[in-house]
Amino acid sequence: MTSLARGSSARALGLLLGYAADRVLGDPSRWHPVAGFGTAARALEQRLYADSRIRGAAHAAILTGGAAALGAAAGRLSRRSPVATVAVTAVATWAVLGGRSLEREAGAVHARLAAGDLDGARDRLTHLVGRDTRQLTPGEIARAVTESVAENTSDAVVAPLVWGALAGAPGLLGYRAANTLDAMVGHRNARYERYGWASARLDDLLNLPGARLAGALTLAVAPARAADGWRVWRRDAAAHPSPNAGVIEAVFAGALGIRLGGTNTYYGTRVEHRAVMDGGRPAVPADIPRATRLARRVGLAAAITVAALAA
Repeated sequence: MTSLARGSSARALGLLLGYAADRVLGDPSRWHPVAGFGTAARALEQRLYADSRIRGAAHAAILTGGAAALGAAAGRLSRRSPVATVAVTAVATWAVLGGRSLEREAGAVHARLAAGDLDGARDRLTHLVGRDTRQLTPGEIARAVTESVAENTSDAVVAPLVWGALAGAPGLLGYRAANTLDAMVGHRNARYERYGWASARLDDLLNLPGARLAGALTLAVAPARAADGWRVWRRDAAAHPSPNAGVIEAVFAGALGIRLGGTNTYYGTRVEHRAVMDGGRPAVPADIPRATRLARRVGLAAAITVAALAA
């Protein structure tokens, strides 16, 4: 076996092991590397911030480039040993994936709804979405959770696996850095409209392949409703403000037979009317476990697919 083949097989095995670690362990409660990255990003923002796209682009370049360089350094150290390559790839994969924690958060919201604790469900929902949750009905909470599960299955599971297959540890860490920065500063508000522009656009670019693979895999793992998912994808996805979230939300809406999108309120005052991904009836709380089960199947299919691609 050539060194290239050994390296490819080691990367594939590392991706699968990292995916398995995320499914079993989820995110660590303390000392999570992404939390440490967030602390560094906030510290740099305090030094660089100005209402400027150039400053924001520098912020994104320094942090994303630094994360990718860290991954490259780890990759160079492990290059001579397939076992080391497996270990580095597995640890990096586990560190950047968020599928298990996403499922736990969705389940926590659903448990509060099932117990009749509407205020508790509204409060817990803030762990998943940035919209104002204080006045949401149970159906609106279910819609918000399902949208978050769909989008984060693409952003926090499928897309990082794609970049891990394509570029190993540098791809995994660089992608997660860009995605985290988008969550931190890629907002359309007075502070970040210009400063967060580069982070938001970079995240859009890096998510293009992952979102489309996530959409295709959703159709594959929900064959009974694949025709509905494809129909909603073609008809409604392009109307979503995000070129990537629209794809996965549309396919989930079709696959689950529910309606996603609509009016959201942010920061208490800003109202956004999102395009409707019309797969059927309005969402209800019982749809939350259905969405997490679908997301779990998509994640497993993605891990198998990218491992095959890497190998």
